Amino acid sequence: MSTPVNLDTIRRVPKVLLHDHLDGGLRPQTVIDLARDAGYSGLPATDPGALEEWFAEAADSGSLERYLETFSHTVAVMQTREGLFRVAAECAEDLAADGVVYAEVRYAPELSQERGLSLDEIVQAILDGFREGERRAAAAGKRIRVGALLCAMRQNAMAGEIANLAVRYRDAGVVGFDIAGPEAGYPPTRNLDAFEYLRQQNAHFTIHAGEAFGLPSIWEAIQHCGAERLGHGVRIVDDIKVEEDGTAQLGRLAAYVRDRRIPLEMCPSSNLQTGAAPSLEEHPIGLLSRLRFRVTVNTDNRLMSHCTLSSEFAELHRTFGYGWQDMRWFTINAMKSAFIGFDERLEFINEVIKPAYDQLIP
Repeated sequence: MSTPVNLDTIRRVPKVLLHDHLDGGLRPQTVIDLARDAGYSGLPATDPGALEEWFAEAADSGSLERYLETFSHTVAVMQTREGLFRVAAECAEDLAADGVVYAEVRYAPELSQERGLSLDEIVQAILDGFREGERRAAAAGKRIRVGALLCAMRQNAMAGEIANLAVRYRDAGVVGFDIAGPEAGYPPTRNLDAFEYLRQQNAHFTIHAGEAFGLPSIWEAIQHCGAERLGHGVRIVDDIKVEEDGTAQLGRLAAYVRDRRIPLEMCPSSNLQTGAAPSLEEHPIGLLSRLRFRVTVNTDNRLMSHCTLSSEFAELHRTFGYGWQDMRWFTINAMKSAFIGFDERLEFINEVIKPAYDQLIP
């Protein structure tokens, strides 16, 4: 008899997470504790339950201003080494408790300099926190490895400096680079020098593209900047025409993305909040998975979207009927697309992921 697919059983299987923002996944109690320690009085609530509800409601409000306000609170309490260490350690613990065995968690170091921390101190605190979280998870019988992705904010002028930082720390736990922030008005080509440097250094990078902006954002990210993965990438469907009989005609860009197996870091719940998709039933992940793009499932911001990777899979199961075979496919897609060495990826796939799913698939 096959194992039923539900939130509890999904939590038990190994999962891989490629798109998760550190400042979007804090525990509500941690936000309160760190705000108190820092003398930050701007929180909308000081009860953890009420604060968690406020974050969810603000992110679901449909107002971009309220959505961005949620991050102003989390970033405000991530300004000390102790705060960054705690947030990173708890992130690794929480992901491991959800069954995530490998994760790449991203953060913009430039956002934590308000109290005088250097970029190096910020990166080191986060890496130390991840290692501590891995140790705590192991003590609880959970295996996880967490790599850091360093983000540069598109609207600022620090991409070159952050790219250099990513290269300097790549042997210490930083696995790659990303640019985040508003897409409209800030195309990825503004940071061409940073991407050229990363390519010269044989360093990995992903780019937020095709979430709030359309096909030009994706085209520039791939063809001008050389992105290895696309953060979100949902708007690639604008280059796909679906006929009445269900057959699909791919435009040249969509065909290129599929043919080259460029991974799409899709974040269903977050995409609904930001308006990138009108509903989960209409989310492009259904079509793109059917057409066998390199689709991966991710959380984006666990606190704001009130989700875990397991809950994202549970919602996809409810909406599209995805079973263990599909979840195994999504998970292997993600592991193949990770920014660590081939041998390490193969070990996770053959020694951790496949054996676990083989027990569930008749």
